Order: sequence, then structure tokens, then C-alpha cells
Amino acid sequence: MFIQTRSIVVEKGNSDKVIEKFSAPGALEEMPGLIDISVMLNKKGKDNEEVLLLIRWESEEVWKNWEKSDAHIQGHRNSRGQEKPAFILSTTVNMYEVQKIKEGKVYGK
Repeated sequence: MFIQTRSIVVEKGNSDKVIEKFSAPGALEEMPGLIDISVMLNKKGKDNEEVLLLIRWESEEVWKNWEKSDAHIQGHRNSRGQEKPAFILSTTVNMYEVQKIKEGKVYGK
């Protein structure tokens, strides 16, 4: 399994805009090899909020297929020239190759 995380830090009160964008239906969900997407919110910051995306893929190879896909490339072309919204303070992307999964009792029924 291969996991991509995307942490988007926004000014307090703006997380709903990011959550809405990444919760809307899109081409990503149609990509073969996508396991799931989790959209999470951390509101603990005093002046900001963090939206964390956890995107799970069957393998690094299927993730690379998404990166090279026409739908992904077109999405980036469509956003070229658009300014990043001022309420977005930072974005960090990381990739992980899963080494081990330990299932809890809920999965082992």
C-alpha cells in the first residue's frame, strides 16, 4: 500500500472551503487502484486550522498512473494562472510506503 498525505493549513474559520473542495466528487475516485480518501480537520491551532488528506493507493505504481493520467494533468492545467487563496497559509505533501498493518478486533471478526 502507498499513502499520500496533504496537510493544508488555513486561517481560522476557512477549513470548510478546503473540506468542500476535497469532498466533492471528482476524477480521483474513478482511478483504478485508489483505496480511499480521508478528509480530516484539526481545529486545535489558536490562529489556524489544518485540513489533512490521507489518500490510500494499492501501490506506488497505481499512484504514479494517477499522476500521469489525463484527468490529473488536466486538473492542474485548469488551475494554472489562478492565485492561491489568501486564507491558505501552507501546504505540505508527503508519501509513504506502508510497511506493516496491524488490524484491530473490529476487522478481525
